[in-house]
Amino acid sequence: MKIAVLGATGLLGHHAARAVKAAGHRLVVIHRPSSRIERLGYLDAEFRPAELLDHGALVRALADLDGVIFCAAGYPNRPRRWQEEVAAALDQTNHFYAACLAARVPRILYTGAAIALPRHPEGLPGHEGLFYEEMPLWKNPYLLSKWALDEQAREQARNGLPVVIGIPGMCLGEFDTGPSSGRLITAIANGWMTRFVPGRRNVIDAADAGRGLLLALEKGRVGERYLLAGHNIEMAELTRRIAQLLGVKPPEPMPLAMARGMAALGRLRYRLSGEVPKLNDATLAVMAGGQFLDGRKAREELGFTADTPLETTLERTIAWFRDNGYL
Repeated sequence: MKIAVLGATGLLGHHAARAVKAAGHRLVVIHRPSSRIERLGYLDAEFRPAELLDHGALVRALADLDGVIFCAAGYPNRPRRWQEEVAAALDQTNHFYAACLAARVPRILYTGAAIALPRHPEGLPGHEGLFYEEMPLWKNPYLLSKWALDEQAREQARNGLPVVIGIPGMCLGEFDTGPSSGRLITAIANGWMTRFVPGRRNVIDAADAGRGLLLALEKGRVGERYLLAGHNIEMAELTRRIAQLLGVKPPEPMPLAMARGMAALGRLRYRLSGEVPKLNDATLAVMAGGQFLDGRKAREELGFTADTPLETTLERTIAWFRDNGYL
């Protein structure tokens, strides 16, 4: 198969691209013309430049494919109103889906986020059948953008576009150049994160997640969600393990209300001085909006299991950050 990856310069897209190559498929990397793609040269891919908002270029880049994996959704670092964040996210993916329709791409994998699922009403691990009945009450820009993108992907599938939704847990691993979710590690290491909001998380090695996205593209049913679950762990235990491997003092717990207050102050400082806050809305959502996940559906329908031990993931990620000057 000839499979394209959008977002291969990011953490999850890079690992999805590696999974495509490892499975013996022909890899196409669709990238912005300004992207630094030299780090992907070892993948021996076909590189096709296209901006997401350039319909003609994107249609040409999507031509003659058997499938595409979309990992290009943004990870906001700068504060914006939730309406702006949602509108920007939907605008990008609207252009992507329109180009897929024009290019007649036969299989489309949208990479979603577990935060788009409401928590299980009985406190059990979250599953694919959980949906918000209306817009989430918490007007967190990151949460609302991921919720809106999930709604959009399922609507596209209902309208006949062959969209499958793959939803990994919190991804950690090498090649997190942002960093994105790996900011949890760099913030603890560099002393920026001295507090955390207690909660439940599901952590998956990015390499396992990339392999799961490929399986969802290959085998998933159109319009269905597939949770790619790794290890269920409390934030207190996760931050303690990270701090132990880094050789630093672990963060202390704090109430969600306090974290929200700190984030609000950070937004105010940003508006007044342009200083980017260390505790932003995306980080707050990641810490406070999680839950344990049930990966049974992906295991039974896709044959997917996360093989990498959590300790190995943390050790590899920390080593990569050290080798690349983040720590």
